[in-house]
This record gives sequence, structure tokens and C-alpha cells, in this order.
Amino acid sequence: MNGLAVSYSVEMNGIVKRFGRVLANDHATFAARPGEIHALLGENGAGKSTLMSILSGLYRPEAGEIRLYGRPVPLQSPKDASALGIGMVYQNFRLVPTLTAVENLVLGERGFRWLGRSWRREKEEEIGGLLDQFGLYFPADRPIWQLSLGEQQRVEIVKVLYRGADIIVLDEPTSVLTPREAADLFRALHQMKAAGKTVILTTHKLKEVMAWADRITVMRKGRTVRTMETRETDEKELARLMVGRDVMLAGAAPRTAPGEVLLRVRDVEVIGEHGRPALQGLNLEVRRGEIVGVAGVAGNGQRELAECLTGLRPWNRGTVEFEGESLSPRLSAKDMITRGIGHIPEDRMKTGLAGKLSVLDNLLLKSYRSRECSPCGLLFLRRWERRMEGLIHQFDVKTPSLHTAVQQLSGGNQQKLLFAREIEQHPHLLIAVHPAQGLDVGVTEAVYRILMDLRNEGTGILLISEDLDEVMHLSDRILMMCAGRIKGEFTRDRSDRETIGLLMAGVSPGEEAAV
Repeated sequence: MNGLAVSYSVEMNGIVKRFGRVLANDHATFAARPGEIHALLGENGAGKSTLMSILSGLYRPEAGEIRLYGRPVPLQSPKDASALGIGMVYQNFRLVPTLTAVENLVLGERGFRWLGRSWRREKEEEIGGLLDQFGLYFPADRPIWQLSLGEQQRVEIVKVLYRGADIIVLDEPTSVLTPREAADLFRALHQMKAAGKTVILTTHKLKEVMAWADRITVMRKGRTVRTMETRETDEKELARLMVGRDVMLAGAAPRTAPGEVLLRVRDVEVIGEHGRPALQGLNLEVRRGEIVGVAGVAGNGQRELAECLTGLRPWNRGTVEFEGESLSPRLSAKDMITRGIGHIPEDRMKTGLAGKLSVLDNLLLKSYRSRECSPCGLLFLRRWERRMEGLIHQFDVKTPSLHTAVQQLSGGNQQKLLFAREIEQHPHLLIAVHPAQGLDVGVTEAVYRILMDLRNEGTGILLISEDLDEVMHLSDRILMMCAGRIKGEFTRDRSDRETIGLLMAGVSPGEEAAV
């Protein structure tokens, strides 16, 4: 910098924030420059989300100072942050589904005339200019519910740009995007960088950080560990800084020879919540001792596929065979459990665990009716405490005791508890939906080890994930799913990221070339 002081757009110094007895930010620091993409990394509970929530005005710090372009500023609310040019794009979009994209963008403006054609035309031209400048295109006149998740995210980004944001924070921005949509997003972020804006990313995806960020800040246990130039580090060092130890990054799992066909799905049709087919003539097979990955953008039938295979939703056409037996579409979740089908659901607290029950109760949810657990119809919990203590030790579930309510555990420990219960049932087939979604690199490492160990022991695994890196690293075979159908299949050694991304979006490579 030739001896000149670095000019920062954002400076956060000595930030302290507590939630009860939990110290979320312990004199944390953060600084970002105009015209850069800055990644903020850390495990779940490291304090990065709290720090960005303070910057966006959602929380107030108990100590510390925030400066924008060298001037101290008080941030009492999100409205204050927005007025100062700070915009936050959350992972869970905050849009009104029944309004059009344009209506969502102008929602809340004072003095507007909803029925004034000239006002509408002026706003549409202003928004169109932003779309052209940053390459963030979407059908502006369609209701939000008709847009894809990628298009909805673009609406959220344009919303903060439209409101004059020069400091833009994005929370896990690529979690719902295909590889092509993610590449398009980062090209747009580089346009913002070129326009002098500050872009801050909170993410778990180290490959994306290394590919797109200019600088990186790592947090651990509420403190800032280090800030560095991206070119001065690598994925292995970042993982070690986040966790505090060396971490096995997701690498290619050793391949084993699969056994006979365990699950066969033929021409299955399932009706979704909207009353239209969510699965349309779907076909797939899973063999013993293999991981079959299903890659697709959210909303293309993955949830319905998992539910019909675990007894949570019937199918109305087609056949499902498990271990050579043709299954009835009217079988319950209990019936599927009895047959040896385990389930790691997408939402662990809504579908997988009972938050108000204890760790012990949750571990016994699927076995308390068994003769071993309840001889003579009586459940003797004390007999099982020592066995369950061994189980939480085996899966490294951090909990004060077996009698702690599950809702008091961290997300990573809840996920490991869920795996412990499912694997204790010795499933023949495991349906794992987004098994590492929202987990930090340390817990992700543990989850991947569990899946690979299960596969090597002969369990068949159907891995359903929107994270293409995860699918490509873990799967023996990869199926691309779009609009309720399987659009293509690759073995791991012949997988091609670009082609898989196109098929996930419903576009064949030949069609793209023709365009």
C-alpha cells in the first residue's frame, strides 16, 4: 500500500455480544475495503452470523465500535443500517410470494402511487438499469412464487441495490443454486466489486472462497482468529483455523464393489403439495454397499422422493421394491422402519427429532416398542442409559447429560445425535437428505466419515443433496434430477461438473450448444 493507511468501508472493533450466559462475540474485529469480496468463515457458533447481524442492525452490541468509511456510526435497527447503505441478503428469502418481483422491490416506499402508470414506468426503468448493470436478470412482472430459487435470490440482491446499498452481506448465497447459477452470481458480485461496493460472504464452501474472495477473515469461539489475502492461504489451512485442528476435507471416498440391488423404483408418480405431480415416472436403483447421489435444485421432487421411500407420503403410480419385496404405497413410516429403512430428514428439528424431549428419549424413539427395549410392555430407561452414553460418546455428541432437552444442543450435535439413533437401528438402506447442510467443516467431516463407514459395511445410501461438491465427493453413482424425473446418470470417475450442472437445470449439453 506504499505506506498509505488502508481505507476501510467497514470496521468493527472490540465487538462484544452475549445471549444469556453464551458469549457469542468476544471482542471480535472485522474490516472490509471498498471494491472487494470478503469472505467471513467460521464453524457454527463461531459468532460470524451474530457479527453480521450486528452490522445489519438486527442486534445491538454490548461493547465495541462500528465505523463506516472511518466515521463511527450508531446502528440501532435494520432501518438505520439500510439508511447508511448496508444491505443484508439472508439465506431464507424475505419476499412476498403473491406480489411480483417489481412490487417486492418497491414495497415499503413512501409517497408512491400504486396506480400511477408513469410512476410504475419510472421504477421499472430504474430497476431495469440495475439488472443491466450487474447482470442480475429475472422476469420482473411475474409473482415471486413463479420464479426459481435462483431468480428469487436475484430479486433479493437487486432489492438491496435498489435501496442504495454499498455494503452487501450475503448469507450462504449458493446453497440453493446450480453450479451455473453460482457462477453467474459470482460474476454479478464481481460487477459490484468493480463498481466500488463491498461484498461480504458468510459461507462454508471453501472452494468458492478460494475461487472468488479477495480476502478472508476466520472466526472461532467468538473471536477473530486471522484476516488474510486469499492468495496467501489454502483450503487446508482455512479448515484448520476454523476448527483449531487438522481436518480431513471431503475427498473422494474409497470405492467398494457394490452388492445386489437393494432398492428398485420404477415409473413412480407422486402428487405434491400443490396438487400436481412432483415425481413423474421416476426410475432409480440403489445397491448394497454403494452411495447413490441425487443432485438437483430445490423444488424438483427431491423432498417427495425421500418422503415416499420413508412412509411419509404415498405414491399413486409405479412400483417400489425393497430387498426383493414389492412395497405398498400405503405403508407407514413405522412399517418402513421395521423393514430397515433409516432416514436423515432435511429438517432435523421438524421431522427428525423432538426438541422438548431429552437426548435419551430421542435416541429411543425408534426402538422403545421393541421386546429388547420394553420387555412385558414396560420401558426400563435406566437399563439403557449406559448403552446410550456409549452411543453419544461414539458419535461425539456434546451434551451436558442424557436428560438435556435436544433443543438446547447446537445444530451440529443435533445432527450427530440423529445419525447415532438411525445407525443404532442398523439400517439396510439410509435415505440421507442434505446431511451436512448448515454444518461447519468439523461436523461435516464427522458426517462424511459416518456415511463412508456405513457404505463400506454394506448399507445402501441414497444421498439427496443440492450441494454438488458433496454429491460428487461421496457418491459412487450420481443421478441428475429435474422436474420430478432423472435426467441423466454418471459414475463418479466419469462425472463432469459442467454437464451435471446443466442437467440439474433441465438443459442438455446439446440443447445449450444449439442455443
